[in-house]
Amino acid sequence: MKINVYLLIGVFVSLSFVYLKDNQPKKGYDSLNLDQSVLPCDNFYQFSVGGWMKNNPIPNTESRWGAFNILQKENEKKLKTILDKLLNDDAKYSKGSDEQLLKAFYQSALDTQTTNQLGLKPILNEWKKIDVLRNIKDIGVLLANQKQRGFGNLFGFYVSIDAKNSQRNIVYMGQGGLSLPDVDYYTKEDEKSKNIRKEYVNHIQNMFALTKETKSIEGYGNLILNIETDLAKISMTRTERRDPVKTYNLYQYNQFVKDFDYIDWGIFFKTVSQTSINEMVISQPQFFEKLGGLLKKYTLNDWKTYMKWHVLSSKAGILSKDFQNESFRFNSTVLKGTTQMKPISERSVNMVNAYLGETLGKAFVKQHFSEASKKEVSQMVENLRAVFKERIQNLDWMNDSTKAKAIAKLDAFTYKIGYTEKWKDYSKAKIEYNKLYDNIISISEISFGMMMSKLGKPIDKTEWGMTPQTVNAYYNSSRNEIVFPAGILQAPFYSPDADDALNYGGIGAVIGHEFSHGFDDKGSKYDKDGNLKNWWSSEDRVKFEQKTKKIVEQFNRFEVLDSVFINGSMTQGENIADFAGLTLSYYALKKQYQQSPPNGIELDGFTWQQRFFLGWSLVWAQNISEKELRNRIITDPHSPGMYRVLGPLSNMPEFWEAFSCDNETKMKAKPNELVNIW
Repeated sequence: MKINVYLLIGVFVSLSFVYLKDNQPKKGYDSLNLDQSVLPCDNFYQFSVGGWMKNNPIPNTESRWGAFNILQKENEKKLKTILDKLLNDDAKYSKGSDEQLLKAFYQSALDTQTTNQLGLKPILNEWKKIDVLRNIKDIGVLLANQKQRGFGNLFGFYVSIDAKNSQRNIVYMGQGGLSLPDVDYYTKEDEKSKNIRKEYVNHIQNMFALTKETKSIEGYGNLILNIETDLAKISMTRTERRDPVKTYNLYQYNQFVKDFDYIDWGIFFKTVSQTSINEMVISQPQFFEKLGGLLKKYTLNDWKTYMKWHVLSSKAGILSKDFQNESFRFNSTVLKGTTQMKPISERSVNMVNAYLGETLGKAFVKQHFSEASKKEVSQMVENLRAVFKERIQNLDWMNDSTKAKAIAKLDAFTYKIGYTEKWKDYSKAKIEYNKLYDNIISISEISFGMMMSKLGKPIDKTEWGMTPQTVNAYYNSSRNEIVFPAGILQAPFYSPDADDALNYGGIGAVIGHEFSHGFDDKGSKYDKDGNLKNWWSSEDRVKFEQKTKKIVEQFNRFEVLDSVFINGSMTQGENIADFAGLTLSYYALKKQYQQSPPNGIELDGFTWQQRFFLGWSLVWAQNISEKELRNRIITDPHSPGMYRVLGPLSNMPEFWEAFSCDNETKMKAKPNELVNIW
């Protein structure tokens, strides 16, 4: 599972310093970030980053603007420098070399003249494949071909580690077929949701009108909305999909094709895989059980229109300008509140990064990654592991048997820092100048082939789920590993020049966050070997769920907009990890200071304890549009930035003590609501 982490960054206009043991000045917390009109015990988020928020409005090209976005922009500038240098040199690179792939793809993405001349032409062959369908049952070949070429369609399909046997890969299949961001967009009956659906219908009509390829498009918008609404009604919600037990349903191949015989699955599987598929995991059996009825409910021509829409919608961003503008209007402005499209140079860099991310990452780490930083962060990982072990041993709610298994899992954790040891090979991709669509299809086909080639082979323990330039981190439950790409290990999120308290409040808390995912409501259901297997005593599991229920209830009470509340159930894994990660990092830093105290631990009136919490708050400093906030409340398993600060800190006596908060403070949970897990 990928765990998103939004990054710490600060605009250090006036620098503050603290002198540590080596007498080298270390950067402290910038006072310009503060809003000192607010007391830290009343609203610590506003106090700590209110100044930052005032000085960092959302750019027109964004729907939110925070520490994460700024650092991501800085990385994009570095990537652009790499690509521009390749584009402007006169060297002739051999076909299939990293340089040739990056240069040709980047040039094709920048070539707006060719894109505009082609208009709809790039996808017409895809439409022709849809037009020749004679009946729904024969859809298998078409769906397989679309999967190979990177198109989404009626259902999800991928290869990954078997959740109950972490020594093998297996095919996973699940619900799909929607264009709007989530099931809730189709089913909620509030006025804003109804207005979005109305806008969606208009958007579909507008897009088909631009094609000028159909005799009549009347009613297309309503037809597609109706089909997708029916698909949404037979789908699990995001909260329901959080349960790894309910979403693991092992099927034998013969059983699957017999139970769901409304599609010729034999030809589908034969087309997508050269390896025999004997078993598969079906994440939502009820979706496939009811999909057959929906395929009969609508005519063949209706389904052809639906499938053409998904091809058109998914590739609108690389068609001519009129399609790009309409896609941006709906998907960015209507859904997220973004008012201005990014310039073509920025979009092109992002496109290269999306399709040739590892190839580009090779060049990135050569210029922008410090092995010294890797060594220091590795030590921080071990420091937090040691603290976590101590805290598990001292738990008063867990019995000795469960503790021993928890510690065994913690000991088995592995971690990766920086970048992969084995880069993906795209040398066989046919990347040519002025052929953006063909380039994307070629890379998609190779990527799909790489995924399918995992079947029947040993698990590749060197594989990464992120590129090194990604500003993020994650915990993988099936591998029982935590991963920190080079992109996150940069100043000012992490810096060897920064005060230890800020580093532990930033990257240290993120390390703890990822550790904690192995013991949140989902990760705790996997054992030390990465298998979906219960290792808890029944009594301890009940106690744990009683504690996590309190976190759910706490976050359910946060009203982010008028009558819009955080979904405490959907966000509980991230909320657990935030709280636990902060706790682990705080005590790891405390232990470090006890063993090796700095000469000066106060800076601008802040103790190291206070700077630790200031560092965490700055990680989540952000401004966000109302539309984007509404969208993320529905789709994002993370709570909004403000509440990732206010929620955990309201449960932490360490915070109350650091800022001398009394019993009446707004930053202190009521005794009967107080949470303490790890």
